[in-house]
Amino acid sequence: MNTTNDLSTLRIHGERLWRSLMELARIGGTDKGGVCRLALTDLDRQGRDLVTRWAREAGMEVTVDRIGNVFMRRPGRNNALPPVMTGSHIDTQPTGGKFDGNYGVLAGLEVVRTLNDHGIETEAPIEVAFWTNEEGSRFVPVMMGSGVFAGAFSLEHAYAATDVDGRTVREELERIGYIGDEEPGQHPMGAYFETHIEQGPVLEDAGVTIGVVPGVLGIRWFDCTVTGMEAHAGPTPMALRRDALQVATTLMQEVVASALRHGPHGRGTVGMVQVHPNSRNVIPGRVKFSIDVRNMSDELVDRQAREIRDLAARLQAQTGLSIVIEPVSTYPAQAFDTGCIQAIERAAQGLGYSHMPVVSGAGHDAVYAARLAPTGMIFIPCKDGISHNEIEDAEPEHITAGCNVLLHVMLERAGL
Repeated sequence: MNTTNDLSTLRIHGERLWRSLMELARIGGTDKGGVCRLALTDLDRQGRDLVTRWAREAGMEVTVDRIGNVFMRRPGRNNALPPVMTGSHIDTQPTGGKFDGNYGVLAGLEVVRTLNDHGIETEAPIEVAFWTNEEGSRFVPVMMGSGVFAGAFSLEHAYAATDVDGRTVREELERIGYIGDEEPGQHPMGAYFETHIEQGPVLEDAGVTIGVVPGVLGIRWFDCTVTGMEAHAGPTPMALRRDALQVATTLMQEVVASALRHGPHGRGTVGMVQVHPNSRNVIPGRVKFSIDVRNMSDELVDRQAREIRDLAARLQAQTGLSIVIEPVSTYPAQAFDTGCIQAIERAAQGLGYSHMPVVSGAGHDAVYAARLAPTGMIFIPCKDGISHNEIEDAEPEHITAGCNVLLHVMLERAGL
């Protein structure tokens, strides 16, 4: 193979990558221009078949593990070395877009195609992975394939998960023909890079092309129930009311205030509220609402949660209303590897792209990969910061830029 000492001018084929994204997006394409390709459906099988066909056409070997994770391998000179891996997912939300997850997988495939075009051989193998059921829109838990791979939960737990029609993950994997033989987690991984649209507005707002991701925010989810007493809105004086909604809204404000106190990466959201009896002229007797707190370290997330609980205890003592806060889910914060972060910065700088640190407020398969190998993430802007939406969009020049950065960090890590 022809190798060169100066790879500074090496670039991916941006139009080819864009065409691949658009072709994959036709599988499950929606009238509004988005994609509905839920995990382990017939459409998911069609998407998997297309991507693995492209991989084989690029000379890659394809392996599937027992949770349906797919690994597409380009050999290196020394195949005893663990592969330098990239990837993401190709399942979507019911009203998903063309780029979330899909970009990371097809960017990896484009890296391989570019190396093939230029006859470049790497020392270590290069692999492109796509992980099963990252979105969690049909089966929970989210990030299922990478979670099983990393040992975050068992294969049996994942297999037993059901959709709304009672179909299990195991049954659906078998039905679409993607239940492999390899034991999850036994596949070697020397390093992992994931390229992704930001799914937020920071890069676009700053006019910056590449986001260098230092890590993923830790998340705590809770359900809070405030119980008072329903009463007629007219005859009941203000001082004698046991208004669950007014107490609940005080606590909701603390969710936001605590996040602001613990900036710049603090997040606090109340996204779901149920008011009982939800009648115009009845004082609310019970309010149930969700609490979502996030931050860059588990210590800060726990501090936010503690401040919310402390206010709840004070409000309960002051008002006599019952306030119960129950944990729902916990996702620990995940810092990425310093060496991978620096490699992404060097690549962006060398390629002449503007770049800045951007934390990820959403979970990605890279979170679980980081438990097993040095890991880094590359973000590019998405229009108006919108994702998980059929109007999700990204500029072709940004799609190309992120993949060029991926190409150079993988070459650096895989060696020539």
